[in-house]
Amino acid sequence: MIVIHRPAQVKGPMGESLDRQVLPPGDPIPQDALWIDLIDPTKDEDRLVEVHLSIEIPTKEEMADIEPSEILYHENNARYMTARVLCSSDTDNPKLIDVSFILTERALVTVRYGEPRSFSMFMARAVKPGGCRHQPEAVLDGLLETIIDRAAEILGTVGTRIDRLSQSIFENEKQGARRAASYRVALKSIGRKGDVISNVRESMVSVERMLLFLSASMPRPQKTAGYKTEWRTALRDVQSIEEHATFLSNKIQFLLDATLGLVTIEQNDIIKIFSVMSVIFLPPTLVSSLYGMNFKIMPELDWEFGYPWAIMLMVLAAVLPYLYFRWKRWL
Repeated sequence: MIVIHRPAQVKGPMGESLDRQVLPPGDPIPQDALWIDLIDPTKDEDRLVEVHLSIEIPTKEEMADIEPSEILYHENNARYMTARVLCSSDTDNPKLIDVSFILTERALVTVRYGEPRSFSMFMARAVKPGGCRHQPEAVLDGLLETIIDRAAEILGTVGTRIDRLSQSIFENEKQGARRAASYRVALKSIGRKGDVISNVRESMVSVERMLLFLSASMPRPQKTAGYKTEWRTALRDVQSIEEHATFLSNKIQFLLDATLGLVTIEQNDIIKIFSVMSVIFLPPTLVSSLYGMNFKIMPELDWEFGYPWAIMLMVLAAVLPYLYFRWKRWL
């Protein structure tokens, strides 16, 4: 699908904005298209944009490359940049998708195979008065700013959830199987939040590379110089988010270690109970084994109080170790 964003014909009281239009199949791309958004494009749609702007659209496999020289480069008076953008972060299956940004003199082209929320957020803002200036660089700057804001929003939400999870782990007053089940839930939650934080950090690293590339490559200084300061500000924001992501990663690791430690303590308590029970019942077993031997000469066999004596001896053999353990505070 090709989504076209053109300069709004009427300038609003708050400034410039964009008009959004889904290009019908077979229709030519308008000459005044400022932002061409390719969503799961077909080969014919790729070819249409390539002919319109005299560029090459990277394939999905090429976008997934990790070498900087393959995802950040100049070609045919256009700058090709690929970043990893957060997608489905509000679900149980967060992921990253590769998004290519192709900046030309006439328009910005984005190629993506997913629906990250940051794009819909920027689209909603761009159609409002003052939402976006009529320059490809302005569209790119707005997209990057929204991607960074979305990453910061996700980290803030995850940080709040981590705080609540920490309280539930260390203030867990449940007993037995319910407490063990809560630890399993906590471990799964820690894993999911760790995935989100890892995705945010990976996304910001790719955006940071892209901003450094933009700041270093200035083929049109008279038109892009005004955005250099904004890109540097965005770069500082990205680095700040990366530091916060590192802090949350350390906190997640601490919670993981603490939860596993509590699980180990719980298991040790169970094993200790079995060990103590074994020790308590071992002496009575010895007594019963002793009097269970079938020797012909055993004085207690003909004794009137032999049976009560054996019972009393077994009870004492069980109670005395228990009292000793309690005195030593091992129980």
